[in-house]
Amino acid sequence: MKPLRTLLPLLLFAIAAPIPAKTPANAVPEGDKATMTAAARSDIKPVLFVLTSHGTKGSTGEATGYYLGEVTHPLAELQEAGIAVEFASIQGGEPPVDGLDLKDAVNARYWNDAKFRDGVRHTQRLGDVDAAKYSAIFFAGGHGAMWDFPTSPDVPRVTRAIYEAGGVVGAVCHGPAALVNVKLADGSWLVAGKNLSAFTDSEERAVKLDKVVPFLLATTLTQRGATHHPAPDWTSKVVVDGRLVTGQNPQSAAGVGAAMRDVLLGRPAAR
Repeated sequence: MKPLRTLLPLLLFAIAAPIPAKTPANAVPEGDKATMTAAARSDIKPVLFVLTSHGTKGSTGEATGYYLGEVTHPLAELQEAGIAVEFASIQGGEPPVDGLDLKDAVNARYWNDAKFRDGVRHTQRLGDVDAAKYSAIFFAGGHGAMWDFPTSPDVPRVTRAIYEAGGVVGAVCHGPAALVNVKLADGSWLVAGKNLSAFTDSEERAVKLDKVVPFLLATTLTQRGATHHPAPDWTSKVVVDGRLVTGQNPQSAAGVGAAMRDVLLGRPAAR
């Protein structure tokens, strides 16, 4: 048996050492919080997510489509707050997907979820949508958006109807291509006089598609009277101007979803 003087330091250490907290059985790991889905709220109408139906990068023949992370990350932010989401695309049905990165935990969670996959396989055709059913409209990016968002007559019709009814308009990365031809009832461009963010000309040059896309997005939005706020390439940038919420690139996708959530819930915009 050890002498008391030998055991005393050990006893004092045991008394001083913190006791690990017991993890509750229903605790959610920190990294999984963004993928939680709360019960749908009845006080907020669904948000309409619009995806491109265009599958090739112009004359290159390279495949494109909607960028998966620019759907899943905003979706996670809204669903965690109990805000329902429905899907549409320009042509309806199953749109082409790009950026299928399943090392991204949020992408993997949704891509392996049967309900999500069914939703993106059977999107509504935007031309068949009743705008009055929605509290907001969100345009996901992906290079395909540069071809069919600006040319679709349904994009300005549905966007204007939701916005002029007091709804929120959101877009990320190339998604703001949907906004270049949207006019309000008074004939003004929706983006005129607004602060926004979108995929920058510098980022387009960095991916060597500045000569492939039909126009440079940031430049065109500026020509429509918007004030474009760029961040350094591939860094998150989200701009909220009233009921218009926009983000620069894939890195901004979750931030756009969170900002749309806050506007819909009447929370003050983050500064």
